Amino acid sequence: MRGRLSSWIGAIPHVVITVLMVVVTVDMLVGVFLRYVMTWVSATFDLPSIRFFWVEEIGEWSLAWLSFIAAALGIRRGIHFAVHLVINGFPLPLRRAVLAAQCLLIVLFGALLAIFGWQVAELNSQSFSPALVLNLRWLYLSSVVGGVLIVIYGCITLGDVFSGRGPWGELVKGTE
Repeated sequence: MRGRLSSWIGAIPHVVITVLMVVVTVDMLVGVFLRYVMTWVSATFDLPSIRFFWVEEIGEWSLAWLSFIAAALGIRRGIHFAVHLVINGFPLPLRRAVLAAQCLLIVLFGALLAIFGWQVAELNSQSFSPALVLNLRWLYLSSVVGGVLIVIYGCITLGDVFSGRGPWGELVKGTE
């Protein structure tokens, strides 16, 4: 039961970014259609213009949330850009120490992102977006969620470095 629950919880960020990718794609297609087709139709037939400023805001909000959540997932999966040419020549204990320090820096970055993201969210809690009239706190909370996920995945990755599991653990496997 516990394994099934943790896999469901672990799948939530993947599902969220998949939904956000679909939202961004559909939103951009709707934006192009409204901008180039409906504007032309309105001008040609002397119809009232269609206001479509909301399209840009939906795209911006979705991309903000998508970016922060996907950045955290990238840490867990080990798919961020890295040059392992130098550390691959290091002895195993030094390689493990360098990767552990890297994980600790990632955790520190995630913590700073969450802390300062919270401050920015609170500063903007009285502001609203012009088209959707949504509280801007929700936009800036994406950095808080991303920061917390980066801390969580950074700690899990640190454990992988020491246990030799996952993509980060593969980097420390080998002979001395």
